[in-house]
Amino acid sequence: MLRRALAGEVAVVLPRDRGGELRVVDPASYDPAGTGREHPALVLFTSGSTGAPKAVALSAAALTASARATERFLAGPGRWYLTLPDNHIAGVQVLLRSILAGTEPVVAQGRFTAEAFAADVGRMTVRAEDAAGSEESGARRSPAARTPLYTSLVPTQLVRIMADPRAQAAARAFDAILLGGSAISPALLTAAQAAGLRIVRTYGMSETCGGCVYDGHPFDEVAVTIEDGRVALAGPVVADGYLRVEDSDHGLRLIALPDSGTGFGHTATGARSFLTSDLGRLDAGVLEILGRADDVIITGGENVSPHAVENALLALLEPHGIAEVLVTSVPDPEWGEALIALLSPAGVGASAAEQLTEQVRDLAAGTLPRHALPRHVYAVDSLPVRSIGKPDRAAARRLAGELLGPN
Repeated sequence: MLRRALAGEVAVVLPRDRGGELRVVDPASYDPAGTGREHPALVLFTSGSTGAPKAVALSAAALTASARATERFLAGPGRWYLTLPDNHIAGVQVLLRSILAGTEPVVAQGRFTAEAFAADVGRMTVRAEDAAGSEESGARRSPAARTPLYTSLVPTQLVRIMADPRAQAAARAFDAILLGGSAISPALLTAAQAAGLRIVRTYGMSETCGGCVYDGHPFDEVAVTIEDGRVALAGPVVADGYLRVEDSDHGLRLIALPDSGTGFGHTATGARSFLTSDLGRLDAGVLEILGRADDVIITGGENVSPHAVENALLALLEPHGIAEVLVTSVPDPEWGEALIALLSPAGVGASAAEQLTEQVRDLAAGTLPRHALPRHVYAVDSLPVRSIGKPDRAAARRLAGELLGPN
C-alpha cells in the first residue's frame, strides 16, 4: 500500500495506536480547503507526548526527499531492520526507505528484547550473505558492493542491547544505527561507540518526515536556523501541514488546515518551513538541542529545562547503575512547581525516597544551580513512555503526583 501511496494512487492514513487499522483514502476525497495543496501520500499522527496528537500530511515528494537524503548521508541504499512501531514516522520510514532501495526489510516480531534482537540480526546477516553470494555464483563480491545494513532504535532499546554481550555483538553488524526519539545519555553513547557500534544521532519529527539532522548536521537540502531560541527547519522534507480527519458514512475525509498558528510556513525563497517547539543553538553549523520550549518548568520564579536536568543527572548517576532519568513537576504552594526526578531501574541502590532525594541533591549540587535540583527523587521500575519510546511527560507528571501523595 505504501508503494501505491508513493505513486500518488492513494493516501494512506496510519492508525493512532500500534496495532490499529491502516486506512486508505481515495485522493479525490481530499479537501485542500483553499490551501492549494495536493493530496498527501501519507497521513500519520504525532506522538502526543506533550499534547493531543495531530494529523500530519506528508507528500510523496517529501517522503522521497527524506529517504534519498538518508541514503546520501549514510553509505547508500541499504537493507533495514524494523524494530519500531510502524504507525510512527521512525518506523514507517524504515519501510519507505526499503521500498525506494528495492530491498526487503526484516521486521521484528513481538516485544523488544536483547535476545530477540540478537536472533533477528543473526538471521538478517545470514540472509544478506546469501543474497550477496547468489548474485554472482562462485564469484567473490567486492566489499564496496556489499549492501549496507541499517536500523533505527530509541535509547531505551540501546540500553537493553548494551546490557547483553550477544546483542552488542549483533549490533556491530550494522553500518549505521539511527538513534533518536528522546534524550541520549552521553555515557551510553560513549559505551556504544567504544563497543564498535556505529551510532548516528538523529533529530527530527513527524512534521519533517522524521530525522533530518544527523549528528548535529542537517541534510544537504535542509536549512536550520534559530528563531527566538527555537529551532526552525526548512527544505523539501517538511510536511504540507496539518489535517482534520473526518470519519463519515462515505469513509474518511481529509481536510487541510491553514498554516496560521501551526508553525508551518515558507522561507523567503519559497521553501517549506516548520518552527519547532525545541530550544536549540548552532555552533559552527552543528545543532545542539537544549530542550522543549513547552516543557520548561517555572519553579520559584526560575525557568528550568527538564532536558538539561535529565542530561546532568544521567552523567552523574550512571556510574551508580541508573540507566534512565525523567524530570517532571507537580504543583507546589511555595514554589509554584516542584521538580521531581524519576530514576530507573528501581532496584539499583534502592532506598527510602527521602534518603534517595538527599543523595541525588548532594551529588548534583556542584553541577546544577540550586533552583534546578529536584525537590523529590523516586526510583521506579520503568519510566512512562509512549509506543515509540518517547517519554510520556503527561503520564510522568501523574505518576509523580501519585508517588508524592496527598501531602
